[in-house]
Amino acid sequence: MKRLLILGGTGDAVQLAARAIDLPGLEVVTTLAGRTNNPQAVLGTVRIGGFGGEAGLVAYLQTEKIDFIIDATHPFAAQISGHVAGAATKVGIPRLLLVRPAWVRSIEDTWIEVERIEAAVQAIPASAERIFVTIGRQQLAPFAVLTDRWCLMRSIDPPDPSIPLPPGKLLLDRGPFSLEGERQLLREYQIQAIVSKNSGGEATYAKIIAARELGLPVVMVQRPIVPEGERVADVAGAVEWLIDRLEINSITSKTH
Repeated sequence: MKRLLILGGTGDAVQLAARAIDLPGLEVVTTLAGRTNNPQAVLGTVRIGGFGGEAGLVAYLQTEKIDFIIDATHPFAAQISGHVAGAATKVGIPRLLLVRPAWVRSIEDTWIEVERIEAAVQAIPASAERIFVTIGRQQLAPFAVLTDRWCLMRSIDPPDPSIPLPPGKLLLDRGPFSLEGERQLLREYQIQAIVSKNSGGEATYAKIIAARELGLPVVMVQRPIVPEGERVADVAGAVEWLIDRLEINSITSKTH
């Protein structure tokens, strides 16, 4: 049996685990950081918690005799992706990055592209008094300076009570979100601008379409740079990568 470690935290990771456990001769372990209170159910063995940096991950890979590692973390989890790249190189095992493509601005979109969350705060148009902030719960603190604005903040879990927040409302919800639902949300709260990370994928793209339809500006935080290496854009590509390394015959591969 070969052993695969999936660095999870995304819907793609959940789907990959469900597909990979059916591959013959492969044992699948998915690790989650434990930052979400009620994560999506994952098939196979699940490990919760961090590793203690790159050195801790190296020790884990060696102790658990991991043969392959697939980084299916969030596109903005640059630090862990760096640890994965370094650890895989040191241990000498194949590494794959599964990362969905970034959203691409259309000519009808009004995007203000920035590199960091702090820059996003400064880039919000002065005319926008009601803002939809969709960046997750861990990076809301910089928006606390917007004392003269109203913010609708959406996240899966509530932020830590110690994190300062701007005036507004906290909305707890998990995607995927429908286009009609996003349209209604923007109209109901009279949103005038959106702040988003360029996470890619379909689960939260409806807000971008709704903003386009309503002519709203989107302050879009660009993705951080991740280490070079083999990468695929979807679960199917990751499964094919595994099949190649497991040397499963073509008949078996077609069944998965």
